[in-house]
Amino acid sequence: MNKKKPYFVYILRCCDKTFYTGITTGLKRRIKEHNTGKGAKYTAIRAPVKCIYWETSKNRSTATIREREIKRYPRTKKWKLVRSRWKIRKKKLKI
Repeated sequence: MNKKKPYFVYILRCCDKTFYTGITTGLKRRIKEHNTGKGAKYTAIRAPVKCIYWETSKNRSTATIREREIKRYPRTKKWKLVRSRWKIRKKKLKI
């Protein structure tokens, strides 16, 4: 059985308090990459970063669409999204 890995759409909070939104199939790995300067150029100069939100998508296409949607949100709407799930997510992924 060939089980596909889910895609994660995630929001990071950078050390300068800005947000970065991205997608990946390995959330813990990707956070580590961002924090060691091997992630996006944006986060390389804003490390350390902290994952404050994530959700799963069934494939890359839906993850990319959702990532674009979140990136278009104003900061206040992103915070509302983060707060809506933070307590639940914090317990599930020990990061």
